[in-house]
Amino acid sequence: MARNDVVEWLLEPDQPSVRYRTLTELLHRPASDPEVRAAKAAALRTGWAADFLADRDPGGWWGDRSSFYTPKYLSTHWRMLVLADLGVGRDAPTVARSCEVWMRGFRLNGGGVGGNSKGAGHHCIVGNMARALIRFGYEEDRRVRRSLEWLVETADPKGGWSCWGSGRNLDSWEGLGAFAAYPRARWTASMKDRVEKGAEFFLDRELHRQGARYAPWYRFHYPVHYYYDLLVGLDLLTALGYGDDPRLRFGLDLLRRKRRRDGRWNLDAQHPDAAGAVGRWIRAHPNRVVPLRLEEVGQPSKMVTLRALLVLDRVGG
Repeated sequence: MARNDVVEWLLEPDQPSVRYRTLTELLHRPASDPEVRAAKAAALRTGWAADFLADRDPGGWWGDRSSFYTPKYLSTHWRMLVLADLGVGRDAPTVARSCEVWMRGFRLNGGGVGGNSKGAGHHCIVGNMARALIRFGYEEDRRVRRSLEWLVETADPKGGWSCWGSGRNLDSWEGLGAFAAYPRARWTASMKDRVEKGAEFFLDRELHRQGARYAPWYRFHYPVHYYYDLLVGLDLLTALGYGDDPRLRFGLDLLRRKRRRDGRWNLDAQHPDAAGAVGRWIRAHPNRVVPLRLEEVGQPSKMVTLRALLVLDRVGG
């Protein structure tokens, strides 16, 4: 299957969310293009985004109102992270209402978003929420801006963020993800400095060298939630403008090797996909973590294929 055929597969009308993102991000069509406008409108009526919105409580949340975070990954927080990737925005009243409910449920001390019940920030949650809200169209919102400032203030001086507040690892990509989504023209000098140091943390390790080999990093997933794999790293670093850095070579070679003969990429695994102590905990508590499924594992994935093609386009093929 030639690249054009793969693009036509992504443009099929069954998933207008993928069609919308392919038109705008891969083919660089403007928002005013009639096909772009039609795809964005269709995403509210059919496909994954429409299914999410149809399953939503009229109040704007999913599941139990008492917890927007649990169960993973079926409750409000996790669905909003995925919905942000599906071509809908705050211009749709249903989406805007859910965004406001979500932000109120995760207030950050000082006026941002991503805080726990006491308003204390968590790097993974703050970064994920800021990135998603920017994708929804809240890049000018003071709450999002404050969250980005908090990420600047709390970054490790040497670069990067730690989900658990001590030490750093390649799972903690969400802070960089928020800045990758934020318009470059809005970056402050401090934001630029944090991004450069955070990117260097990943590049210095070639996106994968940190301790013993961690098998889940070499499998491609969607939704990614707060997990990391090499496609997450490639998508993130190339979006930030590091596509010509030679330290991406290992990841890019892996990406090309994993491409199917028909030009598409499979969904390798579905989260929770974890090794070590985390994996043992998940297996011991099967009801605490419930997968959120869009596509079938082991089959060609439109979400994975779109992200892979975006990476390759940024590096010139």
